[in-house]
Parts: sequence; C-alpha cells; structure tokens
Amino acid sequence: MKALVTGGAGFIGSHLADALRLGGAEVHIIDNLSSGLREQVHPSARLHEEDITGETISDLIQAIRPDVLFHLAAQIDVQSSIANPAQDSNTNVVGTLRILQACKQSGVRKLVFSSTSAVYGEGSQYPKDESMATSPISFYGLSKDTAEKSIRLFHHLSGLPYTILRYSNVYGPRQTSRGEGGVISVFMNKLKQNLPLTVHGTGEQTRDFIYVQDIVEANLAAVRKGDGQTVNISTGRRTSINQLVDLLKRIHGPELGVEHSPARAGDIRDSCLDNRLAERVLAWSPRSSLIEGLKQTYRSILT
Repeated sequence: MKALVTGGAGFIGSHLADALRLGGAEVHIIDNLSSGLREQVHPSARLHEEDITGETISDLIQAIRPDVLFHLAAQIDVQSSIANPAQDSNTNVVGTLRILQACKQSGVRKLVFSSTSAVYGEGSQYPKDESMATSPISFYGLSKDTAEKSIRLFHHLSGLPYTILRYSNVYGPRQTSRGEGGVISVFMNKLKQNLPLTVHGTGEQTRDFIYVQDIVEANLAAVRKGDGQTVNISTGRRTSINQLVDLLKRIHGPELGVEHSPARAGDIRDSCLDNRLAERVLAWSPRSSLIEGLKQTYRSILT
C-alpha cells in the first residue's frame, strides 16, 4: 500500500506515519512544517515540504498517486481561529478542497479525514453521537464542519470513498500546547519547568481524553472499513480538568501547584463522544486508560 499523510510531521500524523511504515506501507508525507517537526518524520518516509493550500499541491499528489490519503493537516487552535478566522478557513476549508480535487485527479482509492468533537458545539446531552446536529461555537469547529460537508458533497458528485473520524481530545507524546487536547501538553511542560498548572475557569469543565495510539489504530481500521461513514473516535468518558490535575498529582507528586485564571472565549464547557458506532463499523475500541496514557506521556516529556 502507498499511503500519503498530510500533516505527517505533526503530533498525530507522525505517529500514524510510524505505524504505516511498521506495517510495510510506502509512506509519503506532506507538511509545511509550520507546526510539524522534521525530526518527527520517520526516516524511511518521504517528506514533501509543501502547503496544502498551494496551487501545486494537486500536481504533487498526482505524482505520488497514493492508494490511501490520510488528511490530518489543519489549523487546530481554537483561539487562533477566533483571532484569525480567514486563515483558519483557508487551511481547513480551502486546503481540504484542494486535497479532494487532487484525490479525484490521482485516483486515490480512499480518503480518511481527521475531524473533531468541536463540530458539535455546546449542548446538554452527553455523550454526543453522530446523529446529532452540528453547531460549532468557534471558527475552528465551523471550518472542520464545513470541510466535512465538502467531503460528503464531493463524494456525492465524484464517488470518492471516504471515512470521517471525529476525534475527542487527543493527547500523548509529541503533542504541542495547541489544539483541543493541548491542556495535557501544557500541563506536562509546566511540570517540566517546575511551574504551577494554570486552570482556566472553575476546572469543572470536562473533556474526553483519548491517547494518540488509539487514534492511530482507528485510522488504520478506516482504510478498509467505514466507507461513507462519519464516526466518533473517543473513550466515551468525561474527565474534568480538576480530575486531570489530581491524576497528574498521582504521577508527579502532591506538591504540584495550581493557579486559576478566567475562562476563555470559544472553549467548549463539556465534551464527550459516544464511540459505539466506531465499535460497530470499524471494529475499534480504545485500549489505553487515561492514567496509563498520562504515564507514557509524562515519561516522554520529563524523563
């Protein structure tokens, strides 16, 4: 199999590329290295330093002619999307449209798209399942929702096979402080510097934290399963930021300090996704507990 991973020098993409190479695939990576790191690229994967919004991206993908394209490249920071919505839309919407056109022109057999729980927005019902209407409260969530709709329309018009994976809050080694799961990376870096953790708002806001290797396994399952499906990839469990702090105290030590600051605009109060459809259509379920995933992440950053 020849696989192309956009954003393959980044957090999730680099882990996915590693797993694809381990499975024997020929792996190509497209990344502009705006947030990805060259040193995270697997040594036997081929890096193409390009931007998905550029006019030459179609020619590059046609030259590679991948069997499967994993589209992870994106602007993922909620606060950046609020500060600069046009840039967010250009990367997440226009970039996706360019990828779709290239897929058609190069004969890609399957597109696997990385989406987000942010498309659901706020609401009183948890966990959220795929039948619920989307109602994003940030430009990031809106751009991902628009990209999803573009993929479905493109499939209707061209027949391109796809699976859309809506991630909950991903964390793990190689993560930066940006993005929805970035609070764990932020906290880990604070621990490394012996600084107190900053909790925005009351700390009672909840997230559905999922370990990066579970996300990788879902992407691999989607190569041959879930055609035409939009699927939540999550643990189905809510963890408050205060509970997260308590877990980190168990790992790091009870002397860990905590500071509070005001809540941030655009941040979802609570987030939890129903993963039962993923179990049915992808034969996938998460393997990593939060405490074990946190220990692995802690060791990668602090030891």
